[in-house]
Amino acid sequence: MKVLITGANGFVGKNLRLHLAERKEVEVLCFAREDDPARLPALLGEVDFVFHLAGVNRPQDPQEFVTGNTDLTQALAQAVSAVAGETGRKVPVIYASSTQAARDNPYGLSKRGAEQALLEVARSHKVPVHVFRLPNLFGKWCKPNYNSAVATFCHNIARGIPIQINDPAAPVTLVYVDDVIERFLQLMDGADAQVDAEGFAVAAPQYTTTVGELAERIQGFRNSRDTLTIDRVGTGLVRALYATYVSYLPVESFSYEVPQYGDPRGVFVEMLKTPDCGQFSFFTAHAGITRGGHYHHTKTEKFLVIKGQARFKFRHMQTGETHELVTTGTKPEIVETVPGWTHDITNVGQEEMVVMLWANEVFDRQRPDTFACPL
Repeated sequence: MKVLITGANGFVGKNLRLHLAERKEVEVLCFAREDDPARLPALLGEVDFVFHLAGVNRPQDPQEFVTGNTDLTQALAQAVSAVAGETGRKVPVIYASSTQAARDNPYGLSKRGAEQALLEVARSHKVPVHVFRLPNLFGKWCKPNYNSAVATFCHNIARGIPIQINDPAAPVTLVYVDDVIERFLQLMDGADAQVDAEGFAVAAPQYTTTVGELAERIQGFRNSRDTLTIDRVGTGLVRALYATYVSYLPVESFSYEVPQYGDPRGVFVEMLKTPDCGQFSFFTAHAGITRGGHYHHTKTEKFLVIKGQARFKFRHMQTGETHELVTTGTKPEIVETVPGWTHDITNVGQEEMVVMLWANEVFDRQRPDTFACPL
C-alpha cells in the first residue's frame, strides 16, 4: 500500500510517519510546505490513500491562510477528481481540519473553504472523504510557543521558564495526537466511518479542562521529582499529558537523583510514591545484617530479593506461630508481609543483599503503622 501525507514535516505528520514506519507493507510519499502543488496530480496517480495534514495557522500575511489552506486543498481535490474521472480509482482522503472552521475569522474561513473543496469531490465522484474538525491537539513534537498551550506549558515548565496565563478559568478541549492517529489508521484499514450530527469524522476521546488546571497538572509533573509522588498517569488525559510532558524534557534532564539514607546496615532509597497505591523503594544489607523486626496492623509489603540471599522470619503476634523461608536473587520470588505477624529479613549470604520493596501505603510518620517487635 502506498500513501501520501501532505504536511509530512508538521506535528501530526511526524507522528503519523512514525506509526506508518512500523508497518512494513506501507510506503509513504511525503508532500511538505516547500513542495510545489503542481506535483499533486502525479503523486495522486501513485497512491492508495491520502492524509491531508498540510495547513497554515500562524502566517505573517493573512493571505497565506487562503494559499496554504483553501488553494492547496483545492489543488489536491482537483487531483483526486482527475484520478477518479480518468481511472475510476477513488482515493480516500482524510483531512485534518479544525474546530475553527465553524468561525468566520480568516483562518476559519480558509479551513471551511478547504473542507468544501473535498466534500464536493466526495459528492461528485463518490470518493471517501473524512473531514476531522479537530480541537486543540497535543502530544510529542508539537511546536511550543506557537499554537498549543500544552506544548508551551510542557516546554517551559520542564526548563523552569515562567508561563503566562491570562484566564485560568478559560475552558479548553483537547485531543491527543496518538488517539487521532489511531483513528486515522483505522479508516485507512477500512473501518466504517463514524460521523457526528454535522457529518464530520470523530476523533475520540476528547477532554475538557481549563487552562489553569492544565498548568497545575503539568507543574505537578515537574514537582514529582522533588516530592517523589507521581500522579495517576496510567489512563486518560493525565496519561497523555504526562507522556507529552516527558517528551519535552531536555536531554540533561533525562535523569535525576533521589535521596539515599545509609547506616551501618546498608542503604535505603525511596524511588516513587503514589497518592493511593503506596510507594516503591529498595534497600541493601551487608552480610549477616538483619532488617525489620516489626509488625503492622494494616500495612502490607512485597519484597523481591534481586541480589544475594535472604532469610525471612515471621511470628504471629497472638498465637506465636512461626514461619521461615529463604529466597535468592537468582529466583524471582515475592515475599509478602502479613498484618499481625512480626517479621524481619536477614542477609544470610556472603555478598551484599539488594531488595526491592513495595508498600501499599506511603509512610506517614504521624501514623506509621509500624511497631517494633524483634523475633
